[in-house]
Amino acid sequence: ELGRIGRFQLEAAIQSAHCARRTSGTTDWSALRSLYAALVEVAPTLGAQVSRAVVVGETDGPHAGLALLDELDEEATARYQPAWAARAHLLDRAGDHARAAEAFDKAISLTTDPAARAHLESRRSSAPEEP
Repeated sequence: ELGRIGRFQLEAAIQSAHCARRTSGTTDWSALRSLYAALVEVAPTLGAQVSRAVVVGETDGPHAGLALLDELDEEATARYQPAWAARAHLLDRAGDHARAAEAFDKAISLTTDPAARAHLESRRSSAPEEP
């Protein structure tokens, strides 16, 4: 409908916010939080919901992001690599390094892209060890 903001406009705005980081050096997490909230309203895809959880984890703390991940359908996320990567990132930020390592391992096992695998393996190996 003319004049209404839809999924593709929101996705473009999200990408624009990420691209702006290249010139500004900072991420506008507040804008991303608003954009993902709107995107989930318009198009509640699994990808949008996982991305929103990560952004909420950045704005409201990792436990808030983890709570959103926990609300997602367990069957849908069981083999969805971005959900495991997001969970690993948020658990690591929350200081739960043992569970983060398990989530990184699961994300790595679901990753077919060599660059993504290398990134996740690097994050996994740099996570602090439990005492």
